[in-house]
Amino acid sequence: QVQLVESGGGLVQPGGSLRLSCTASGSIFRINDMGWYRRGPGKQRELVAVVTNGGRTNYADPVNGRFSISRDNAKNTVYLQMNSLKPEDTAVYYCKAAGLEYSGRYFESWGQGTQVTVSS
Repeated sequence: QVQLVESGGGLVQPGGSLRLSCTASGSIFRINDMGWYRRGPGKQRELVAVVTNGGRTNYADPVNGRFSISRDNAKNTVYLQMNSLKPEDTAVYYCKAAGLEYSGRYFESWGQGTQVTVSS
């Protein structure tokens, strides 16, 4: 079983920055994609950004140019640097990872979520 633990959420003023981290642990042979999703108040969960094992990235249009996703494969950790934050970025942010366990079983795991609130 693979577990994900997120950190770095909090309250920030509009225009400010936050950095989220998410570390995977367990019987991990390889992690393929790692990504961040969010669920805003009254909204469905949506993709924010994803990074492949090889480092290719993809961003949702609302965050493109303001957010940056990166990963440290040696630490099984993915980061989300969020700059120029807006009130509409307020949401619970979830980390997701998919890959293979040593048993050969495919896994797809989610973190517990971390709250990001952008408000003056």
